[in-house]
Amino acid sequence: MKRFFLCLFAYYSLTGQLSSQIPASGEALTLDQCIAVALSQNPLLESSRQLHQASLARVQQAKALAQPSLNLDSDLQPRLFDFKGSGESYFGLSQNLDFPGKRSLRGKIASRESNELEMDTELLKLDLVFQVKESFYGLLLAQEIQKYAEQDLELAKDFLQKAEIKFEAGDVARAEVLRARVEVAKAENSVRATANDVRLAKARLNFLLARRKYQPLEIAGEYKKRSPEFTLDELKEKALAVRPEIKRVGFSLDKESLRKKLGYFSYLPDFSLGLSTHRLSGVPTTWDFTLSFRIPVFFWQPLKGEIAEAEANREAYRKEREHLANSIALEVEDSFANAQMAARQIELYEKEILAQAEEAYNMFLFSFQEGEIGGIELIEARRTLIEARKSYADALNNFNVALAALAKSVGQDLEELRND
Repeated sequence: MKRFFLCLFAYYSLTGQLSSQIPASGEALTLDQCIAVALSQNPLLESSRQLHQASLARVQQAKALAQPSLNLDSDLQPRLFDFKGSGESYFGLSQNLDFPGKRSLRGKIASRESNELEMDTELLKLDLVFQVKESFYGLLLAQEIQKYAEQDLELAKDFLQKAEIKFEAGDVARAEVLRARVEVAKAENSVRATANDVRLAKARLNFLLARRKYQPLEIAGEYKKRSPEFTLDELKEKALAVRPEIKRVGFSLDKESLRKKLGYFSYLPDFSLGLSTHRLSGVPTTWDFTLSFRIPVFFWQPLKGEIAEAEANREAYRKEREHLANSIALEVEDSFANAQMAARQIELYEKEILAQAEEAYNMFLFSFQEGEIGGIELIEARRTLIEARKSYADALNNFNVALAALAKSVGQDLEELRND
């Protein structure tokens, strides 16, 4: 009972802490605030929490004593239901008692089952946090692409204006103006498409936050460009220590060990105690005491039943833990490699590609204004610049999603891991 109330206290304290991080309506949400909202309001996670609370109640049920029995035995009645005229009667109480240690074992088994459900909740939280991060970064990317599409439209309109001026001055053919108008139309269509992408990205994030799909949503944040420095071996070691799946299998192994022990306890007899008054006609009232217990005559049944089942389950869980350890190590390794590759892409864009694309565009723009090149070359240079910016934003998104996947594979936020 004490543990049950402690868990309730911890749950409501955590809920209150998360609620304090939720901003007022209309304010832009940071990534941490989005995660807090999801953890406090996501219905699937709340359902998992309630299932865990139900399992805590089953711990108390498993340790509960059997209800006593009130016994009345009326014999030698001269007429049916003539209790006063009966020649002999018994009236008393009886209580069934488990052999010492059995109730405690049942409680421990139920506690391990509760721990398993708690790890299911932790696993769901881990996955939900990753999904929120992925959707948050996806929305950042969609907004960034929309910004570049709007810049592309501005550049296209600027090119059209310059082309019209040159056409009026007789410096370029009408085809240049027509080509510029086509580019403006394409850029306007791209702006509309990116606006729709932003709307859908907000809907996905709203879904995870348990909000209406198209409820107004604004976010505030930026991409990370550097990751906490850990070695691959450190991350693998941490993952094997904290991942909920590994912990869950550990609790399952403990549970089956306890079930096996309880199977052996079945050889030890349970008791039934009774105390009653004995009234016999013409004889003074006396007291009766009874003690009964089961004899394990069919001793092979637990050995082939509960004990054999528990041992088989233990072996299955040992194999599952071995498989999970290998799978988690591979997952960490893949996530680590993806994060490193994405970091190198960001470095490449920042040191070379973006600067070169900017320089090339400025050179072609100057040459176009001087009449040295036509509009086709400038259009291609502009496209190259915009695509480089989009690709850089995509690389930033991939890096941050890779970090989120790495944190999920480890089972803990990387910033928290650095502070441990």
